[in-house]
Amino acid sequence: MPEMTEADAANELMRLARTIARHNRLYHAQDAPEISDAEYDALVRRNAELEAAFPHLVRPDSPSTAVGHEVASSPLSKVTHAQRMMSLDNAFSDEEVAEFVARIRRFLSLAAEEPLAFTAEDKIDGLSCSLRYEGGQLVLAATRGDGSVGENVTANVAHIPDIPQHLPTGAPDLFEVRGEVYMEKQAFAALNAGLMDDARASGGEGFDESAVRQFATPRNAAAGSLRQKDPAITARRSLRFLAHGWGAVSALPADSQFRVMQSLRAWGFPVSPDLVRVESTQALLDHYRTIGERRAGLPYDIDGVVYKVDSLALQQRLGFVAKAPRWAMAHKFPAERAETELQAIDIQVGRTGKLTPVGRLAPVLVGGVTVTNVTLHNRAEIARLGVRPGDRVVIQRAGDVIPQVVENLTREEPRDAYTFPDHCPVCGSEAVAAEGEVDVRCTGGLVCRAQAFERLRHFASRAALDIEGLGEKTIAEFLDLGWLAHGPADIFRLHRHRADLVGREGWQGKSVDNLLANIEAHRQPDAARLLFGLGIRHVGAVTARDLLKHFATLPALRTAAETARAGDTDAAAEMLAIDGVGPVVVEALGDFFHEPHNRDLWDDLLGEVDPPPFTVETRDSAVAGKIVVFTGKLETMSRDEAKAQAERLGARAAGTVSAKTDLIVAGPGAGSKLKKAAELGIEVIDEAAWAAIVAAAG
Repeated sequence: MPEMTEADAANELMRLARTIARHNRLYHAQDAPEISDAEYDALVRRNAELEAAFPHLVRPDSPSTAVGHEVASSPLSKVTHAQRMMSLDNAFSDEEVAEFVARIRRFLSLAAEEPLAFTAEDKIDGLSCSLRYEGGQLVLAATRGDGSVGENVTANVAHIPDIPQHLPTGAPDLFEVRGEVYMEKQAFAALNAGLMDDARASGGEGFDESAVRQFATPRNAAAGSLRQKDPAITARRSLRFLAHGWGAVSALPADSQFRVMQSLRAWGFPVSPDLVRVESTQALLDHYRTIGERRAGLPYDIDGVVYKVDSLALQQRLGFVAKAPRWAMAHKFPAERAETELQAIDIQVGRTGKLTPVGRLAPVLVGGVTVTNVTLHNRAEIARLGVRPGDRVVIQRAGDVIPQVVENLTREEPRDAYTFPDHCPVCGSEAVAAEGEVDVRCTGGLVCRAQAFERLRHFASRAALDIEGLGEKTIAEFLDLGWLAHGPADIFRLHRHRADLVGREGWQGKSVDNLLANIEAHRQPDAARLLFGLGIRHVGAVTARDLLKHFATLPALRTAAETARAGDTDAAAEMLAIDGVGPVVVEALGDFFHEPHNRDLWDDLLGEVDPPPFTVETRDSAVAGKIVVFTGKLETMSRDEAKAQAERLGARAAGTVSAKTDLIVAGPGAGSKLKKAAELGIEVIDEAAWAAIVAAAG
């Protein structure tokens, strides 16, 4: 990480976003994972590490903001959750758990001697499910889906004996119980054996056992059994349920995580028998090790231990980040290693022209999942490992990016070293590494079909303009036809080819008109999405939003970038004052607009679309839309908590005072910022006045 360039990070984040999204789809929507949970966790972990090191490169399709996966086409109806079903951040070491606790103390401004209790319980590997009770009656059960929209499985959960159909008298009028639907190991083995017996009985002569489709893991079996259109199939499967929390409620029976869970147990819901309440980091780690020692003998699969702040009042103060609560964390169990043969090294070309080597492995079973591919990162990593096709390698399911080669067992064998290509395998253009960079890039630009395809795919992707119907297959087809030869602006000229498209394989009049209508609907796109969709190096989704929050329009941003590149120090300073924007971003924008081809592409695109000025949806509060600076020592909250409050109120917390600052919240010890505020005539309030603003907003 210390030697990684921002270009490396941006490219790796792009690959991680695509890879994780694919595995999310396979796992959550299709119940057909290709990698183990540990491998998936390691991908997410690597993404989080990169985003922490390069926060201005965070993408709009970042896995750190995604929960599960959107509900795909399904015979089950969709359900919008009243309260979003979140995910959890992960820890993989004792040090990370200690930092999790320390981070909470810092956020809450708790001294080391002040008590801070947690709950700890085993993390069962199942399918997340929400059970909604109204007036004590179960009225709705839904899968998590993407956290906002899931699938209606109410009729199916009626066949799970662990799930009560009624709550006892005295329970709140509205209560959503959340937990995991799972299948015990013994039931899983029996289910697969039954599938094999049924296939054998109907197979006759020539029966091929390898052709029988069985479930890969108990989690997949549980998901496939619950998400059945016919509840009778679910009824024949031995499913269980374990409660671990709640969603929307009209009231809570207690003021702590532990006591509410005890109430759920009293209402008839199974709760982990290993749920405990502890008051120290060491006690959390001790419980983790105790469960880890018993893990193999448990009747169900678990993949870690979940820690939660016990006090619900503190949970409320801590709040949430993009997809997870600040007050909870999953401490995952360590992963495994395996040996296999590296059979080939393939080169993939990304939208920025980077040549990425991918190792093709002899299939190897690691933790019950077959692994066939491994990333080799770049030319330098191949040289470091000394890997060549035919080598025996050790792969690891945890660490940086998984599957990852951690050792070459046969590097001393007398064979020629692998030669990294010096020409693009797609277009044949020269492939070179810029001075000071590790990555080798194709110099073909838009001449290279791989780059043109990837850039257009990125532009139309869900994270950018989100043009429904313009997927990878369609973009490839239109590129072959020459209809997208001039870049993204050609997308908005596809209506000229309607007559040519109708009647082609897979295209009828209705499907063509639907695509064209979807394109027309994006003639006034979100300016930040459009900027991100252009794929300017170092301008990720978050950075694009930060830039447009400040400049509002794309022409204003372009003027600032060009002026800064021309040497105007005031323009550069204005851009650098934007939170999340550093010199690399300013330079990248200047370089982008300095290139004539990019200016032509920009002008061509803005000739086809008209993005309105960028605005940010804000809550109704006295500081909505304002820039707030916190200075001095805050006594009732940490600086992080104060900034989080400002964001919830629709304000932007800045680190420096300028003429654009609207309000300063000053604690004891405030110094030069107060003096500058007085010079600029900026309103200054104390911490108590800020607390009143927060309370008034609700």
